[in-house]
Amino acid sequence: MLVPGPPEEIETVRWIYRAFVEEGRPEREIAEVLNARGLRTDLGRPWTRGTVHQVLINEKYAGDNVWNRVSCKLHGARVRNGRDMWVRRDGAFEAVVDRLLFDAAQVIIRERSRRLTDEEMLDALRRLLARRGYLSGLIIDEAEDAPSSSAYQSRFGSLLRAYQLVGFAPDRDYRYIEVNRALRVLYPEMVATAVEGIRRAGGEVAQDPATDLLTVNGEFTASVVLARCQRTGAGSLRWHVRMDTGLAPDITVVVRMAPGNASVLDYYLLPRRDASLSRLRLGEANGFSLDAFRFDGLEALFDLAARTDILEVA
Repeated sequence: MLVPGPPEEIETVRWIYRAFVEEGRPEREIAEVLNARGLRTDLGRPWTRGTVHQVLINEKYAGDNVWNRVSCKLHGARVRNGRDMWVRRDGAFEAVVDRLLFDAAQVIIRERSRRLTDEEMLDALRRLLARRGYLSGLIIDEAEDAPSSSAYQSRFGSLLRAYQLVGFAPDRDYRYIEVNRALRVLYPEMVATAVEGIRRAGGEVAQDPATDLLTVNGEFTASVVLARCQRTGAGSLRWHVRMDTGLAPDITVVVRMAPGNASVLDYYLLPRRDASLSRLRLGEANGFSLDAFRFDGLEALFDLAARTDILEVA
């Protein structure tokens, strides 16, 4: 939970917004004024155009909490995620800046690039790449002759897409971002398939709208998890599964994606005793203790939910 900081820092943030919106001062000029006053950023560094811009677009100052703006793999570089990957909660805590003032700042920032065509924006990015030899959100925000990084994200969907359009390939392979986006689209379809199959088998199922945890016949719970297929440097296939341990489902339905992550390879129906770990790594073969729970389809789950008349059993 974020709370307002020291009064002098709050006043600095509010002054930045007033100077930008009410006085029409650009980020570079605001940074020069702050530095002349002997003020520093939270990291103890001089203000720059980019750091001022980051204050102006950060929704925390309006009281909104936004997660997953960036992500990072183990020992990897931080990655700026597109807006479609963000998780947000409006009005999560006390605002430092009035909502109308914050919204006005966003309109000004958007309008600065709205008059530019897509090609003009990309040309500015190409010039910046030729000049600096590399691109990042901060490099873009520091440039005087290019729209802001947030403008590129808004116009092209993500910085990664803008990078691709100007021929810039970051040091890291960011294809997993596109794969994860596709899996987020697939996930509700997989949950809906499970729900439909259970009901078609004669079972009753309730879906928690917040967690997607399925309660079947009021007897057991099930959680659906999608596992992205990855290929190691040696050419082997691996699936890293994040288990919903916080939900403690009786059955975890692990959907393993096929190479390329465009289709489903198979399913693992893991009982709770086999899903007690927060993470599980699967290979192409996993031994009988795990592969005993591997299925080509979801029929095994549907069979668990099926109801049989007691007279038929007799």
